[in-house]
Amino acid sequence: MIKSVIAGLLSIALAAGASTALAKPGNDLPPGLQKKVENGGELPPGWKKKLRKGHVLEHDIYRHGVIIQPVDRHGLVTIRIEGEVVRLVHHTREIVDILSH
Repeated sequence: MIKSVIAGLLSIALAAGASTALAKPGNDLPPGLQKKVENGGELPPGWKKKLRKGHVLEHDIYRHGVIIQPVDRHGLVTIRIEGEVVRLVHHTREIVDILSH
């Protein structure tokens, strides 16, 4: 009985590890949404809720933005993403200020 429970838990753990190993590295969006964004579609509706000072902006959302003020001497860049204007640290994508909320 105990062996079958342990075997079941082990198989669940291995299956979970295999599914994360198949994910594409560097993508923050699920594959279907990533493809939609790459083809010019809009970002998912909940992305604006993730805009918080001090948080790191997801790479795919950053790539979707348009630079409106290039990197300054402090390493900050200002971008517009679907009407939202955000200032962030260029190298880390850490949000410093949200200018359009």
